[in-house]
Amino acid sequence: MEHQFIVTNGIRLHVVQAGPESGPLLIFLHGFPEFWYGWRHQISYFASAGYRVWVPDQRGYNRSDKPEGVGTYRLEQIAADAVGLIDAANRRTAFLVGHDWGAAVAWWIAEHHPERLERMAILNGPHGAVFQRHLLHSPTQWLRSAYLLFLQIPKLPEVISRLRQWRLPTKALQRSSRPGTFTAEDLDWYRQAWSQPGAYTAMVNWYRAMLRWPPKYPANPRIKVPTLLLWGVQDRFLEREMAQPSIDLCDDGRLIFVEAATHWVQHEEAQRVNVWIDAFLRGAAVGVQLEKAAQRNHALKGFGN
Repeated sequence: MEHQFIVTNGIRLHVVQAGPESGPLLIFLHGFPEFWYGWRHQISYFASAGYRVWVPDQRGYNRSDKPEGVGTYRLEQIAADAVGLIDAANRRTAFLVGHDWGAAVAWWIAEHHPERLERMAILNGPHGAVFQRHLLHSPTQWLRSAYLLFLQIPKLPEVISRLRQWRLPTKALQRSSRPGTFTAEDLDWYRQAWSQPGAYTAMVNWYRAMLRWPPKYPANPRIKVPTLLLWGVQDRFLEREMAQPSIDLCDDGRLIFVEAATHWVQHEEAQRVNVWIDAFLRGAAVGVQLEKAAQRNHALKGFGN
């Protein structure tokens, strides 16, 4: 892996790169409270598959720039960062994969800049318009999203998290994932990223900006970019009822529920997620490719015995 700093949209983003420079550009966008390391199970797989993989620390995270002011973390600004990465790579288009907040960014780009994307894969992230509508009518989703109100309090969330040695975000990761998903070493990586000067305030500012300047969507938004939506059903933050309405907005959309996975599906089901995404980006039938991969793994295990 190569670590580079790329200038885009007036800021510098730390970007991990891998794979052949001539390969098709594939950008992964992480969510909260992760950073590039959240795609560690995907980077080598897709680089070996021939893609030119770019994985940024998004604006405010880890080693990337952290502009001051809540207003600098509006969704349209963050999306412009990712579009700028495509320009920085001297490419006209790219493949895009987004999880959580990274999914929100990917949906926005697909709606406003569809000509820049070949295909995209979304992991546990509803279309923004679907989330806004669902939040109005679902008391249970409001309960799941109650932490948003706590994060609006100036300075308090970051002060509490820092004084308690990052116990709050650490426990959030552990309690919302399958046991053993995040190892002690993984959590050390995350704590180092959260400890970067100004990082945690910038990370929380994404949520503050979302409520102060909520994104505006048309009455009937349509997504023309071919889209794969993978959804871990045991998600403690987002209800599965938002998945189908999100994919219904896509002219060419496919939805796969991963019953045993949580919000952190790319960690817990890395092999299946990688095969599904790779097959979809190549235009293949994702179910067929997964079955072939399972057969190959089974044959290899038999050979090893």
